[in-house]
Amino acid sequence: MTMSDPGTPETRPATLGASSVEQLRKDGNELFKCGDYEGALTAYTQALDLGVTPQDQAILHRNRSACYLKLEDYDKAEIEASKAIEKDGGDVKALYRRSQALEKLGRLDQAVLDLQRCVSLEPKNKVFQEALRSIGGQIQEKVRYMSSTDAKVEQMFQILLDPQEKGTEKKQKASQNLVVLAREDAGAEKIFRNNGVQLLQRLLDTGEADLMLAALRTLVGICSEHQSRTVATLSVLGTRRVVFILGVENQAVSLAACHLLQVMFDALKEGVKKGFRGKEGAIIVDPARELKVLISNLLELLTEVGVSGQGRDNALALLIKTVPRKSLKDPNNSLTLWVIDQGLRKILEVGGSVQEPPGALSVTANSRMSASILLNKLFDDLKCDAERENFHRLCENYIKSWFEDQGLAGKLRAIQTVSCLLQGPCDAGNRALELSGVMETVIALCASEREEEQLVAVEALIHAAGKAKRASFITANGVSLLKDLYKRSEKDSIRIRALVGLCKLGSAGGTDFSMKQFAEGSTLKLAKQCRKWLCNDQIDAGTRRWAVEGLAYLTFDADVKEEFVEDEAALKALFQLSRSEERSVLFAVASGLVNCTNSYDYEEPDPKMVELAKYAKQHVPEQHPKDKPNFVRARVKKLLAAGVVSALTCMVKTESPALTNSCRELLSRVFLALVEEAEDRGTVVAQGGGKALLPLALEGTDVGQTKAAQALAKLTITSNPEMTFPGERIYEVVRPLVSLLHLNCSGLQNFEALMALTNLAGISERLRQKIVKEKAVPMIEGYMFEEHEMIRRAATECMCNLAMSKEVQDLFEAEGNDRLKLLVLYSGEDDDLLRRAAAGGLAMLTSVRPSLCCRIPQVTTHWLEILQALLLSSNQELQHRGAVVVLNMVEASREIASTLMESEVLEILSVLAKGKEGPVTRAAVACLGKAVEYGLIKPNQDGQ
Repeated sequence: MTMSDPGTPETRPATLGASSVEQLRKDGNELFKCGDYEGALTAYTQALDLGVTPQDQAILHRNRSACYLKLEDYDKAEIEASKAIEKDGGDVKALYRRSQALEKLGRLDQAVLDLQRCVSLEPKNKVFQEALRSIGGQIQEKVRYMSSTDAKVEQMFQILLDPQEKGTEKKQKASQNLVVLAREDAGAEKIFRNNGVQLLQRLLDTGEADLMLAALRTLVGICSEHQSRTVATLSVLGTRRVVFILGVENQAVSLAACHLLQVMFDALKEGVKKGFRGKEGAIIVDPARELKVLISNLLELLTEVGVSGQGRDNALALLIKTVPRKSLKDPNNSLTLWVIDQGLRKILEVGGSVQEPPGALSVTANSRMSASILLNKLFDDLKCDAERENFHRLCENYIKSWFEDQGLAGKLRAIQTVSCLLQGPCDAGNRALELSGVMETVIALCASEREEEQLVAVEALIHAAGKAKRASFITANGVSLLKDLYKRSEKDSIRIRALVGLCKLGSAGGTDFSMKQFAEGSTLKLAKQCRKWLCNDQIDAGTRRWAVEGLAYLTFDADVKEEFVEDEAALKALFQLSRSEERSVLFAVASGLVNCTNSYDYEEPDPKMVELAKYAKQHVPEQHPKDKPNFVRARVKKLLAAGVVSALTCMVKTESPALTNSCRELLSRVFLALVEEAEDRGTVVAQGGGKALLPLALEGTDVGQTKAAQALAKLTITSNPEMTFPGERIYEVVRPLVSLLHLNCSGLQNFEALMALTNLAGISERLRQKIVKEKAVPMIEGYMFEEHEMIRRAATECMCNLAMSKEVQDLFEAEGNDRLKLLVLYSGEDDDLLRRAAAGGLAMLTSVRPSLCCRIPQVTTHWLEILQALLLSSNQELQHRGAVVVLNMVEASREIASTLMESEVLEILSVLAKGKEGPVTRAAVACLGKAVEYGLIKPNQDGQ
């Protein structure tokens, strides 16, 4: 066979019932010829959605691959060609297209394998021969290039360090080549061995942003996952020097330095974990020591005057990621204890920073929030009362040192530090509030005539208002003061904060409709004012954040929720603010959305317990009438229409420490509420919700991960998983879904996970392998015994799809298990859907493993009547599956065929064989034909 133009889509003669598929394919081919590759793609995709045969699927996938090649989207071209090859390993055209895509992606070694296969299938094809020669030449060139890399590296550095080349395109290209070379380990090693670190140091010394970025990005490649090169780099450059690049004013350079330091931390931590034995370990010093030196320099940077606010934030972010234990199961928290002893005062200094005094630390809107988060993580990482007591003592000593001896400026620093603790480790904040004179000073400073003093005091009052120990004191002493500030202050910055304090105190009853703190209508007035400030883009983002904070408290009230979702301008402003540089707003935005969607945990009280409580004159919480399900559904629709999904997606992507695990949990709750109704799931997917849910399901609190996983399950059940999670992302969905099978999850979560896994298991062998690898099979088997019929049925359907995998087939064939028995018994149950799943599994297993046919009579004495019942079923699907099982058994063994022909099965098959042409009739005829071949029965006189 000679090959036509490899880039032209293929056709094949139309089959019966496939006219629409054939038409769409023809339309696609015409569009392709006209150069409309996007249009052709759409036509081929529509054809695929019509449930086509495997042969048609292969053709359509390789046609789509041709489109993507023309569109230069080589990743997708490879994926589509692979799908065609999965249907037919000898599909020469698909193999050729995949080789073209792989060549463009630079994966020459894989492209060669595909081309060699093409040549072996069609040895005389000149197109294949020429392509193989060409790619062989490219590989040789690559080898020559790598061998001459030493000269190339030298040449790149010569261009970069030449003052005559300043700002030239040649210089820019050289810096890009250097970074690309360092991404491959062989290239990174070449640079390192060619005096690369010393030369990169000279690039850093230039102070030019472009050259510094190139140097930092190249160093990332050199240090990535390599302990010895990391330690050598720090030795040459100097740890302090590397860390202090964080503090430069240029944000891009500071971020690049942050990335480099993260890579260095990862390499050193891996060294600590593994120990430093062997070849690489012999040439480096103790990585644990290097780790502490790095952290020590980061702590020093926090309080260094002249460091940029962005650099300080990056240092805090690195400490948050690096110092506390990743898991509380790890018994070693020595790094946290060391940081508390060495650097707690420095972290508190950032958290308590006040903008006004000359020579103060430069901080951003997010610095104090980041300091609070770091303090909270350090406190949570402590293991015993003695460690916590030491933390409290250090905090209190620091606050006292400012409060008692430094005048009014010192008192402001002390109060700001208390605010920082109240937002982080609130136990420490509460204890600080108890210190003599602190609370009285807060109240007094609220009445100050200086705005900066009022701001510090009012914020402290707000943070204290959420703490149970102080709330009664503040309610008695602070409400009148806050009301007075709200009414009389001429400054929006003070009024908005006073309002938030009132909102916080007014929401003390939470969602309990019967415990309202303010007079009727007051809450709505407060919320209206918050919305007004939120929409005023003349006010800075840092101040508008407080309006969101106020709404986060006020939206416990259902009337406020209803008005808020009706206010399109306020929703738009909220979503814009969530995307802004003001990252400390994330938690407040997420809290407000949780309230609007009622996605907090709420259990309906037991009516008997309510009666008992009333009799005992105990308080009974009441739900607001507008928090009923129909109101919640309407609010969700309005949020979706306003673009809530794209806002949530941006929030999930943020790299800020403000995206804490608690914040992630809130976002997961909102997503779960948004996908509750099947009709809304398409909107969530279209706006990127599926992609955003994956990181939420893989990182965060246990509750947050579970909620996100359940949302993923709902999307996987009702939409095409390949569209919702394109490319490699679909494999990331498996682990979260399997996590929902654990016994601590609810029955609904188990059921939805099983349904979703069933869909995935039906897509490809690679997905089935992933499910097996995640150890899901034993859990799915367990749910096949579940009392609840829907869970039992879902588990059976899932297992039957997984049974297409060899590993699962081996489990059924293994001696001494009841897996096959369970399928046979379920094939005789009353539940038609359960019978269909079980019989489908039996039909498939007996087709691929004939040995199982011989075991069916051994697993239960009722096997014959179960098969007869399937054959006599009025349900065509059940009848067909039963007929296939019987045919497989007849073909597997003459002895079993004899037993079947001596029973009523012969009579049933004889009747079915005379029925209307169809799959059941064909299977029955085949059974009887095999029985005739065995000599068990004789054909009729007319040969039937």
